[in-house]
Amino acid sequence: MVSLEQLIALDRQHVWHPYSAMPNPLPVFPVRSAKGVRIELEDGRSLIDGISSWWTCIHGYNHPRLNQAAQRQMKKMSHVMFGGLTHRPAVELAQKLIEITPEPLQHVFFSDSGSVAVEVAMKMAVQYWHNRGKPDKNRFLTIRSGYHGDTFAAMSACDPVNGMHHLFSGLLTQQYFADAPQIRFEEDWQEADISSFETLLEEKGDRIAAAIFEPVVQNAGGVRFYHPEYVRRASDLCQQHDVLLILDEIATGFGRSGKLFACEYANICPDIMCVGKALSGGFMSLAATLTTTHLSEAFAAGEAGVFMHGPTFMGNPLACAVALENLNLLESYDWQAKVAEIESQLKKELEPCRSLEAVKDVRVLGAIAAVELHQPVDMAVVQPQFVEQGVWLRPFGRLLYSMPPYIIQPAELRAITSAIYQVAASVQG
Repeated sequence: MVSLEQLIALDRQHVWHPYSAMPNPLPVFPVRSAKGVRIELEDGRSLIDGISSWWTCIHGYNHPRLNQAAQRQMKKMSHVMFGGLTHRPAVELAQKLIEITPEPLQHVFFSDSGSVAVEVAMKMAVQYWHNRGKPDKNRFLTIRSGYHGDTFAAMSACDPVNGMHHLFSGLLTQQYFADAPQIRFEEDWQEADISSFETLLEEKGDRIAAAIFEPVVQNAGGVRFYHPEYVRRASDLCQQHDVLLILDEIATGFGRSGKLFACEYANICPDIMCVGKALSGGFMSLAATLTTTHLSEAFAAGEAGVFMHGPTFMGNPLACAVALENLNLLESYDWQAKVAEIESQLKKELEPCRSLEAVKDVRVLGAIAAVELHQPVDMAVVQPQFVEQGVWLRPFGRLLYSMPPYIIQPAELRAITSAIYQVAASVQG
């Protein structure tokens, strides 16, 4: 067995991590195990996970109900192709998703990741209009400061300046970008906030297949919370201009914002919805794209006669079985009250950050918190600082943020908010 030092050296030499270079210049922290809200490092240190492993492990690690669901399914089959075959985990998970999402959503297309769920949604919208005899409706309207994933179609709908993908701009389909919403979640609505979105629909509606954006919460694009009336007005405008509406609930779905789905704040239903991340409780990679009967019926009558997409691991039985148990687990307790408690504690304990010289803003909604700094953080310095304080947070850009597991206890959450304050204080000047 290689030593810890050799493991880190091999990783640095051969393993390419997300958003890193080779060899990786940033520190990495080898993990031995994880349980509850804690990550155990190979060197014996224990870290409280403040971001639910990129917003997925809403019930923490190694949850016995999820483990048992996986073990039961593995005894039957871990995988079988989904072309021409079906199985109970996929069908029952689809039924559960239809039950908990807005009523018009009746059809579920499974995929392996959030980015692919977005690709599926965008392809679905383009092929829908082709089936309807309007092939020129093949562009998308989105809003600045958004993020939808790292695959090519998804990248084209991310913020063109701050979306991490400007290096590929010459290869990406050019979409239409409305100004980012400026009216915050808690402020009074002003109709002028939707004017850029409305103008683009009026001018380009005959080219636009769908509008796509994250409802109420822009996540990786800056952890911004905007007014639900924007979502409501955007939905109305899409209907008026014969444009489909795709809502990306990959990060906000399954309770993270305080509602089961963030679109509930606006009381609207999209034509297409993307979900992922917390869908399987962080156990396995799984995502889904949901749509209406009206939209799906257009495919059988189209040129191809089918929807032209089919991931190899689509509807993986193991992932579906765990995801179904994860959703049943979520329904087994008052998750809304728990998220409200987390929100209240985050607001109270992060408010003092506003007085720090380095801090530009503090934002909290549901189990989501962001402390925005004036300047980008130095990951090589800040990441080890959090580890030394016994918490795992993964800042990006100017943001120190937390999206903790719903099972986190007040003392554990206090350790996270204290660490954020200490790190924000350390970067003053």
